Amino acid sequence: MSCSPVGLRFRVLSIAGLACVLCAVSVGAAGEQPVSFVNDVVQVLTKSGCNSGACHAKAGNGQNGFQLSLLGFEPREDFEHLVKEGRGRRLFTLAPEQSLLLKKASGQLPHGGGIRLEYSSPGYALLRDWIRQGAVYDNDSDPKFVSFELQPSRGSLKPNDQQQLCAIARYSDGTSRDVTESALYESSDSAMAEVTPQGLVKIQDISGNVAIMVRYQGHVAVYSASVPLGAPVEYVPPAKNFVDELVFSNLKEIGVPPSAVCDDATFLRRVSLDIGGRLPTAEEVKRFLADEDVNKRDRIIDALLQSSDYADFFASKWTALLKNRRDDTSDIVSNFAFHSWVRDSLLANKPYDQFVRELLGATGSVIGNPPVAWYKRVKDPKQQIEDVAQLFLGVRMQCAQCHHHPFERWSQDDYYSLAAFFTQVGRKPSSTRGEDLIFHKRGIAMATNVKTGVRLKPAALGDPAPEIMPDEDPRLRLADWMSSPQNPYFAKSLVNRYWKHFFQRGLIEPEDDIRDTNPPTNPVLLAALEKHFISSGFDLKDLVRTLTRSQTYQLSEIPNAHNIADRQDYSRYYPRRLQAEVLLDAIDQLTDSPTDFPNLPPGTRAVALPDNSYNRSSMFLRVFGRPEGESVCECERVQSSSLAQSLHLINSGEMKSKLANPNGRAERLAKEEKPVDEKIRELYLSAFSREPRPDELKTAIDFLTEPQVGADGQPVDAQKAARENFQDLIWALINTKEFLFNH
Repeated sequence: MSCSPVGLRFRVLSIAGLACVLCAVSVGAAGEQPVSFVNDVVQVLTKSGCNSGACHAKAGNGQNGFQLSLLGFEPREDFEHLVKEGRGRRLFTLAPEQSLLLKKASGQLPHGGGIRLEYSSPGYALLRDWIRQGAVYDNDSDPKFVSFELQPSRGSLKPNDQQQLCAIARYSDGTSRDVTESALYESSDSAMAEVTPQGLVKIQDISGNVAIMVRYQGHVAVYSASVPLGAPVEYVPPAKNFVDELVFSNLKEIGVPPSAVCDDATFLRRVSLDIGGRLPTAEEVKRFLADEDVNKRDRIIDALLQSSDYADFFASKWTALLKNRRDDTSDIVSNFAFHSWVRDSLLANKPYDQFVRELLGATGSVIGNPPVAWYKRVKDPKQQIEDVAQLFLGVRMQCAQCHHHPFERWSQDDYYSLAAFFTQVGRKPSSTRGEDLIFHKRGIAMATNVKTGVRLKPAALGDPAPEIMPDEDPRLRLADWMSSPQNPYFAKSLVNRYWKHFFQRGLIEPEDDIRDTNPPTNPVLLAALEKHFISSGFDLKDLVRTLTRSQTYQLSEIPNAHNIADRQDYSRYYPRRLQAEVLLDAIDQLTDSPTDFPNLPPGTRAVALPDNSYNRSSMFLRVFGRPEGESVCECERVQSSSLAQSLHLINSGEMKSKLANPNGRAERLAKEEKPVDEKIRELYLSAFSREPRPDELKTAIDFLTEPQVGADGQPVDAQKAARENFQDLIWALINTKEFLFNH
């Protein structure tokens, strides 16, 4: 599939009867062309995997003493290592085929990485020609790579179709080159599409949207394909806002009919868990189901947003991400103060940009200004910019500290220029034990690239900041840039994070990995949400209201015949397990047996805990994965199931004590003088926010009224039997998927 090295030639690709792609290739005059180290040799090494992180680009002197830069981002260094190290033994210009580089890569000599280049391959021939030509580095006058184009860039393919991609590199002298064979390809979802090393995309039998990332010489391009299911979409619920319009439009385009809108009981339980982090009470369920107002769903959303439950629940989310953890007893003051500041900010609906500005630009002591507590946990400027970029911009900068980011445009200079915003943060002891006073140190903000030694001024991800005077706090300039409507990351990152909270999967997944090579499944929707959030003045409650009022959010979790495989187009609600704190509170509420937490008022909910220290006293929170606040990644929260979780729910001492609590629900129901069917209805309303079905009601009545006989064959005391029966029934309800999942 390589193009002719001589003259101007057109190449037509035809793969398995697919549409042809026309690629033009312009090269120099007739005769052997000089091989470029940067444009040719490095690409062969990259394509062969020689400079991958698992091979010779491994941190710490590469592999067996041979070091290459990751993916060839530093060609000058690669040339030095390849040509001049090891007494020049890796290359032999007088007899290129005897070069150690070629013999090992082709398997003629033992090589830990195996055969990377077949003897008859074009890559082998290119390296051989470069060595024969003297193994020289490029001249300053040689053409430079300037851009990279992918043909086609978008497509709509049927299941099991194929599409050949054509990669075109353009150079500073006006020439272009077919680099399809040299580029690297990676699918965003191999279950939906696979791609060969030669750029042939093979669509699987799952509908939706998939992207193919194509990398060449430090640049990336993306091929986006939609794979319509093609089912007739005869009905969609009436749209309530732009979210519905854009989701349903996409479903019509790909031919995936949505599920029906969920019933009132399901909606009430779902929205109460997602906004307030709690189950609705039986009385709330009765009132809601009896209410005939057509706007009752909107009203319950507003009521939840005004409640302290909303502030408690989302404060637990944000304080974990902001690392509000306790390492010793001196952290108590700062942890409680910081948690209260976050909670109060959410309750008062402080604009998101103001919230972030107060955090980043915090000065003073924790008593007078609680946001400074963040600087207690995140002290190093490098850690500060990594956390800020990932949490508030959805950009993972960690890789760029040591080398050019492998999936992004960010270089080491970009990394240290961003770190420069935090280099003038000063600290000194305050009057509060264990707490520092945070202040801005007068001076010019600069950071040093540890690799090059170059001193860099603050610059926000390629966008240079205006001149910052010595008396000006650079962090405030960073906050200005972040909250600008032109910022391509700030609002997008937040709306994507909140979308995942309510819809289980982000429009970009993972939610904190926003980059050109990780495109959203519905880019038009993401852009509309971003624009709406900015125009609302960064109003978090308005964003929650917009998402939860949509018919998309209120779709049933029950799939139809066509959308059962959908995991990215939101044609139905995706069930998910309750978070550790929410599940513990739900069990406490159903059993009427609250958990007591050390040094906190009785009745404090698990979602209102200020830091991670309470995980130590609660086996339940540890087993079910409450985060420790070590990372800004939501992946720290464990959402997967485990045997330990099942055993804890089935047979732990904690569960037994809650069920047998003398002041709990089982004891009360056993003593109450009211019909047994009313007691069962109370349990179902409390656990599932719905009435029991006739078969469930009959089964429960039969179980509760069946006479019990002891081991001695004698009837068990009626009061004792009733108490144990209600304990068993509650235990059975807790261990159902309907209880353990939000659906």
